[in-house]
Amino acid sequence: MPATIRDVARASGVHISTVSRTFSAPHLVNPETRSRVLACAEHLGYRPNRAARALITGRTHNIGLIIADIANPFFPPLIKAAESQARQRDYHIFIADTNEDPAAEEDLVHALAKQVDGVLLCSPRMSNSLIEQLSREVPLVVINRQVTGLPAVVMDVGQGARLAVEHLTGLGHRELALLGGPRGSWTNREIRRSATTAARAADAALTVLGPNPPTEGGGIAVAEQVRRSGATAVLAYNDLMAIGLIEGLDSLGVRVPRDISVVGIDDIALSRLTRPKLTTVATPAAAAGRTAVDMLLQHDGSASVRAGRGGRTTAGDDRRTTAQVTLQTELVIRDSTGVGPTSPADRLATPAPVGQPGSAASADRPGPAATADPGPQRNADPGDAAEATPEAVAS
Repeated sequence: MPATIRDVARASGVHISTVSRTFSAPHLVNPETRSRVLACAEHLGYRPNRAARALITGRTHNIGLIIADIANPFFPPLIKAAESQARQRDYHIFIADTNEDPAAEEDLVHALAKQVDGVLLCSPRMSNSLIEQLSREVPLVVINRQVTGLPAVVMDVGQGARLAVEHLTGLGHRELALLGGPRGSWTNREIRRSATTAARAADAALTVLGPNPPTEGGGIAVAEQVRRSGATAVLAYNDLMAIGLIEGLDSLGVRVPRDISVVGIDDIALSRLTRPKLTTVATPAAAAGRTAVDMLLQHDGSASVRAGRGGRTTAGDDRRTTAQVTLQTELVIRDSTGVGPTSPADRLATPAPVGQPGSAASADRPGPAATADPGPQRNADPGDAAEATPEAVAS
C-alpha cells in the first residue's frame, strides 16, 4: 500500500500540515525539519498528490511553454533549459507548438490558462494588445518580445545585427541585403532597425528582402532575389534562412564567401556543420529559458505570481510586471564571410585571401572585425528599397 502523508508525518515526528508545507511551500519550513521530512518521504516512497495539492494551494505546479516552431533548431536548447530549471523548482512544463500561427497562440493560452500557474510565451506573433489582454487571464512571461507592462526576457539581437553589419562593412562590403523574417516578429523589427543604422553609419546600402518564412526553404526561395539585388553580403533573420540561402546560391553557381558573404543569427549546432561554416550571431537561448522560468516563479520561491483563476494580478504581482532581462549576443566569425570586392566586376573573380575571414583557414572566433575606411559610397535607407514596402516588412 502506498505511503500516505500521515505515514511521513508520523515517521518524521511532525504535524501533517508541516509535511504539506514541505512540498507546497518549502521556504516556510525550517531547513532542518524540511530535510528530515524529505528524507522520510524518500525512504517511504511517498509522492505528494499534485491534484489534491492544487485544490488546497490553488497552484498546479505546471507551466505552459508556447513555442513558435518546435522544428526550428533554435528552440530545443531553450526548451531543455526551461524544463531543467522548472524541475529543480518542482514544476513541470507543458510544451505547445503554434507553427508561427498567431490564432493558434491565442487558442493555446486560453486552453492552458486553467491548467498551469503561468505561461512562457516564446517569440509570439500576436499583437501586443492581445498579449496584454491574455495576461489578465494567466500570468505571462514573454521571451523574444517586449510588451509594455509585462515581464520579458529578450536577446539583444539589435546588438548582434550591428556587429554583423560592422563585420561585413569592415571587410569592404558596401552593398548589403537583409533577409527579413516572419511578419509580426519583434526580433525581425529589432534586427532591421539596428542593421539599418549600422549600414548608414558605414555609408553602405542595405536592401531589405522580406518578410520570409524563417526556414531553410525560405532562404532557398530568396536566393535568386539576392543574386539580382547586387548585394555582395547578406545578413539573414536566422541561421536556417542563411543555410538555405547558401544552398540556393550554390544551385545558381554563386559561391559563398567568394561571390557573396552570408551571416546568420542564432548559432544553432547546424551552423558549425555546414560548408562553409556559418558566420553567425550567437544568441543565449538556454539562458533565456532558465531566466524566464525564474521570472515566473521569482516571488517567494513559488508561483505566487499567479492571478486568481480568471482574475487580475494583485498589487504585489505588479512589481513583477515591470521586470525585463536583456541577454547579450556576440558575433562568431567562421568561413561564410570574406573580403568584399573593390569593384562590381571583382565580385565573381576575387577569392578571399587565405587566412582572412571567409577563407578555409579562418576559425571560430567571437567578436567584430576591425573596421576599414568605408570610403565615399551611396547610403540607401532600406525603407526606400523597392523590395521593402511598409506592407512587406514585419512590425
